Amino acid sequence: MLAASLLVLGATLAVHAADIGPDEAKRLLSEGLIRPLEEILTSVKAKVPGELLEVELEIEDGIYVYDVKILGADGRVVEVETDAKTGKVLKVEDDD
Repeated sequence: MLAASLLVLGATLAVHAADIGPDEAKRLLSEGLIRPLEEILTSVKAKVPGELLEVELEIEDGIYVYDVKILGADGRVVEVETDAKTGKVLKVEDDD
């Protein structure tokens, strides 16, 4: 399960200056500082059903955050920010 989560994470992360790359994500996961991506996606899709477009792992204000973009059935793209350590959904908003 860990390997599959890391594979998905590595394949879907878009690397930007503020983002955390796959190697760092693997370390954070092994140290228990973030939850597995598979677990986060299960929680997100329960709240916002649709097609997964993108996942980024970022650090915002000292908190690791999964930024998940979902394409809803209505054609809107929704951004869901989730605390990567607790799995708590922090924000759901239309992606501009």
